[in-house]
Amino acid sequence: MNNIIPEFSIVIPVYNEQENIPELYKRLTEVMDKLCASRKLSADYYEIIMVDDGSTDDSWNIIKNLHHNDRRVKGINFSRNFGHHIAITAGLDYVKGRTVILMDGDLQDPPEEIPKLYERFQEGFDLVYGIRQKRNDSLFKILTSKLFWWILRKFSGVEMPKDQTMLRILSKRLVESVRQMRESARFVHGIMAWVGFNSTNVEIRHNPRNKGKSKYNLPKMFKLAFHAVTSFSAIPLKLASYLGFMSSFLSFMIGLYFLYKKLFLNIPVPGYASIIVSVFFVGGIQLLVLGIMGEYIGRTYHEVQHRPLYIIKESFFEE
Repeated sequence: MNNIIPEFSIVIPVYNEQENIPELYKRLTEVMDKLCASRKLSADYYEIIMVDDGSTDDSWNIIKNLHHNDRRVKGINFSRNFGHHIAITAGLDYVKGRTVILMDGDLQDPPEEIPKLYERFQEGFDLVYGIRQKRNDSLFKILTSKLFWWILRKFSGVEMPKDQTMLRILSKRLVESVRQMRESARFVHGIMAWVGFNSTNVEIRHNPRNKGKSKYNLPKMFKLAFHAVTSFSAIPLKLASYLGFMSSFLSFMIGLYFLYKKLFLNIPVPGYASIIVSVFFVGGIQLLVLGIMGEYIGRTYHEVQHRPLYIIKESFFEE
């Protein structure tokens, strides 16, 4: 097994998925065994890399047991929770396969859809996205997801298919290009789109989550969206400039209006209300602008520290 260069590497970020890992392993190995057989390859020609992103449940012990019984299963255990996209990055850093498959560990994107993506991948594409035919989530999750992708497509400056899943297939040269991008503010969907190369998408089924809980709530979705936008675009800074100009222009026009009332219509202008409204309006704009600038400055601060993207507490790759 150690001397074989795998044809396929499957990277799976895991965070508190102890209820899903056994079924995921069973279904995934069945799919990959058949896929290897169709390519006239032995079942040793794929590896499964599970990256435990600081789980607090029994996920890591389950992964270790799988490795003990099946050496095709490799594992990385972070020292703490570094984030979904950092976990994906770690998996990509250690893949050996010529073809790399990414998927989440919650089974909402079924592994049975992998052959469909691989069939399209063989047409010469470097990246094949899975696109959900229909989301099997709550109405709230669907609406927040639509808002998330609208914000990204509108302000990130990078063209990305909406409703894309983490289930996708990447070529080796695309993975090598992604590895070169080591910024700490990571949004892998945007990084893969920014790299370029030939890409396409395939519609796949999307299953409801039967076990465990979603790790993305509304605050995390907005944080990820803002994180993604500021990672790939300076539009928020330009927006701050536009807001400053609009605030100044509006304040000037209001001033002219009050002056006209006083000089030409002899209407007394109450000072307290207008002053308070102006102060709060301008103050809000200033705080917004400072917040946007602070986000970019903070991002620069983290980058110049050159800290590692992740810390590995334990791992296993070889027998």
